Amino acid sequence: MIYLDYQATTPLAPEARDAMLPWLGGADGDGYANPHSAHRPGRAAAAAVEVARDQVAALMPPGGRVIFTSGATEAINLAIFGTMRRSGSTFAATTIEHAAVLDCAQAIAATNVVSAIPVDREGLVDPECDLAGSLALLAVMHVNNEIGTIQPVARLAERVHARGALVLCDAVQGWGKLPLPGGCDMIAVSAHKLYGPKGIGALWVRDGIPLDPLIHGGGQQGGLRSGTLSPALCAGFGVAARLAGECAVADRANAEWLAAIVRAELADWTLNGSETARWPGNLNLRRDGLDVARLMSDLLGVAFSAGSACASGSGRPSHVLRAIGLSAAQANSSIRLGLGRYSTEDSVRRAAQAIAAAAAAQE
Repeated sequence: MIYLDYQATTPLAPEARDAMLPWLGGADGDGYANPHSAHRPGRAAAAAVEVARDQVAALMPPGGRVIFTSGATEAINLAIFGTMRRSGSTFAATTIEHAAVLDCAQAIAATNVVSAIPVDREGLVDPECDLAGSLALLAVMHVNNEIGTIQPVARLAERVHARGALVLCDAVQGWGKLPLPGGCDMIAVSAHKLYGPKGIGALWVRDGIPLDPLIHGGGQQGGLRSGTLSPALCAGFGVAARLAGECAVADRANAEWLAAIVRAELADWTLNGSETARWPGNLNLRRDGLDVARLMSDLLGVAFSAGSACASGSGRPSHVLRAIGLSAAQANSSIRLGLGRYSTEDSVRRAAQAIAAAAAAQE
């Protein structure tokens, strides 16, 4: 199997797996202890959690705190519901945000004003776009999960802060790969998009920003996110973050090289989204008239996506591709190829050639 779906999830780094194993101990060890317990094994587990927190924080801006969550979806919910307390205030989000943001917007629409910020045909937000006067929180992605475009977050944050409002950045696809944009007040990330384990993510919150908890219970993590943390998941997340910092330059060079190979092999396909303002490891490509379901059936040895994995099975065209002006037919004739740390030149070339041959066979 050739794996080309790095936007949906990434393989677990061997180093992250090794860091997790001691904290999955059985009855003959003490790695299973509750990190919120006061005894010696509990304190050891708590220390492992805090090491991981520091490792994640090292990839964040200074002057904030890391709150571990079950993933980026929970982090986004915590940020939005934790700040949109004032009824009648405005929450704004771009039209190409992840479903976690858009569904939260729908959920608060009964008590708050919700404003949609469009993107152009390149999949980019105008940094000088109109902003609502009653704006309380703007959600804007760093790197889009479907088409890989990079948004002008820093300029938007500058304008939002001038209004006394806050910025939430879904940095899931760009964190650890690209420098984070300046000006963010909250940043949501996920371990499994960065070669860490599934089931854990984090919300970074700038110091001084009040936040209401989403989950109530034992008061863990300063009362902002109750629940017993998994030292194993935290340890894996922390090591994955450390590796990302160490491998960022090599990972980007590898993604750029492999993307060039794919574009050369699929030269007659159209790239959806910006050619330049993008993460190179995300290629959303279109061949008009293509039957993507048939293509995927014919290529069982290649794992790729027909769109965002988070919306798979919905039967609806991608809201991101529709937002950049594609017709339903064009959106449904698009595929997403994700390239990452463990992709190799030989496997990527063979996969691209197989995709080209299978698509040509449909004509």
